[in-house]
Amino acid sequence: MDLRSLRKVAKEKLKGSCRVCPNCNGLVCAGEVPGIGGVGTGSSFTANIEALAEWRFNMRTIHAVKTVQTGVSLFGMELGMPILAAPMTGVSYNFGGGMTEGEFSDIMIAGARQAGTIGMTGDGADPAMYLGGLDSIMKTGGEGIPIIKPRAQEEIVKLLRKAEAAGVPAVGMDIDGAGLVTMALKGQPVGPKSPAELREVIDATSLPFILKGIMTVEEAELAVEAGAAALVVSNHGGRVLDCTPGVADVLGDIAAAVKGRITILADGGIRSGADVLKYLALGADAVLVGRPLVVGAFGGGADGVAFLLNTMKNELAQAMLLTGVADVRDVQPDILFGW
Repeated sequence: MDLRSLRKVAKEKLKGSCRVCPNCNGLVCAGEVPGIGGVGTGSSFTANIEALAEWRFNMRTIHAVKTVQTGVSLFGMELGMPILAAPMTGVSYNFGGGMTEGEFSDIMIAGARQAGTIGMTGDGADPAMYLGGLDSIMKTGGEGIPIIKPRAQEEIVKLLRKAEAAGVPAVGMDIDGAGLVTMALKGQPVGPKSPAELREVIDATSLPFILKGIMTVEEAELAVEAGAAALVVSNHGGRVLDCTPGVADVLGDIAAAVKGRITILADGGIRSGADVLKYLALGADAVLVGRPLVVGAFGGGADGVAFLLNTMKNELAQAMLLTGVADVRDVQPDILFGW
């Protein structure tokens, strides 16, 4: 398998929903929601790419690092890389319907495990999307993390119980999905949560709880206070609110405020292993990758997803070697130029 052939197949299967651009930066697909673009002007999507691109590395080759360690421990699992598959749903209206929702989640979860890491599954306008994701996770013995939309309290608790029954290592909520248009259009209302409502949800399960969609220091502190085990710095891929900053613009301040008190994940604009290392240097413990893995899934199934994840892992290892980083669990910000 190679990247060129994988992209060629994916481009044909995704025709009409994703152009599989050589540089996936959100410019061509701006405003295509539903679809794979960013909402409105698309500036929140492009901000993720631009904010990462602003950072450069200090190249260092006079040091004692000969081999590097890319493994991490998350939610009681030993993973071969600090790169997870992000939760994604809506195959029929976002990706052109070239495969079923169940096929897509099966591919994402199996591909992530094949690569030695783990994937997340999502929730969507059709409740069957969440249940299908759980089915995919159960096929791997519970090795996946389901993410729930910010629905009504009682609905969230019902879905938490199903996650617990599936034997998953953690569960979460993408609170950044509070304004998703497609959910409202399909009669599945979502919305923001008060601190009290958030704590009520987190207290309703014994599983580690991940809160995805944090973009300010203030809300990172609220996530800690509510008892979340992890937060994801994310603007939902630029798909819910136009004109937000990029994740790399805010991650450093968030990490300075809460690192060590909560696990920090970052999600947005990752296209290479070098991007992964930048996020780790800015304070993330691990990252989530979304859109590139859609190309992997449609271009090569589970093997395609695993291929892209392993490619990023190898790029990460190379970038670590050339910046003098021995272990992904100890990446210092001074590898970034201008820090």
